[in-house]
Amino acid sequence: MFIFKSPAKINWALYILKKRVDGYHDIVSLINTVDLYDTLIFEKSSSIEVHCNYPIRTENNLVYKAAKLLQEYKQIKEGVKITVRKEIPIGAGLGGGSSNAAITMKALNELWKLSLTLEELNNLAMQIGSDVPFFLNTPLCLVEGKGDKITPLKIEKTYHLLIVKPSFSISTRWAYESFDAESQLTENYEKINNNIWLLYKQLCEGVIDNKCLWNDLEQAVVKKYREIDFLKRKLLSSGAVASLMSGSGSTVYGVFESKESAIAASKEFIGYWTRVVQTLVEE
Repeated sequence: MFIFKSPAKINWALYILKKRVDGYHDIVSLINTVDLYDTLIFEKSSSIEVHCNYPIRTENNLVYKAAKLLQEYKQIKEGVKITVRKEIPIGAGLGGGSSNAAITMKALNELWKLSLTLEELNNLAMQIGSDVPFFLNTPLCLVEGKGDKITPLKIEKTYHLLIVKPSFSISTRWAYESFDAESQLTENYEKINNNIWLLYKQLCEGVIDNKCLWNDLEQAVVKKYREIDFLKRKLLSSGAVASLMSGSGSTVYGVFESKESAIAASKEFIGYWTRVVQTLVEE
């Protein structure tokens, strides 16, 4: 039996450049893992089995897809039993499914002794989902293209966050379709690139404020889900120095000066799913 931890992520920034002919979107995003984890347990088996404490159909399960992809790619005859214990909520913009897939690829590359390079894993990961390559290159990365261009970044400072999820989840596909229908792309790449690197500099220096975080999907999503804007404002009034919707939502996070202040603020969100977490740095 082998046990692996699968982290969640938050987006410090998410800019959308354009919709591609293949249906994906070209993005520029600064993404960071946090210490909220699912647990994946790997055991020997004659076939690929995936068991999860959350009801996910096998054909939609990214863990199953990742294991099957590696098995077929390297023509592996043995199987594996994977038990997924989820703590990361689904449909929350925290990347739980993509993280599970990436960790499965890392784990099976080791357990099946496949000797796949990081480049090979990244290329295979794109066949599963656009967020999966990031989780092969954590903890902090600049992610571009359709998620296939990854630039790992060094950072020593960690941040304390309060993550708040309302009762509803949001489909990533719906969020991008709503953005396409309601938004006009006026930003140019040079300006976006400058914004990203300014944000990265601020994160390294510990001078983050609410103006330096950005999510292009937020405005389109809030038109239907007003509660997300309410949660952002409530986090700020509860002491957060900055607040943003992560990914396609529905999670909103607030950045706090200390773990204690984040815990104190969490008491203002009775009835919501909340977690106080810390951003991860390279070990």
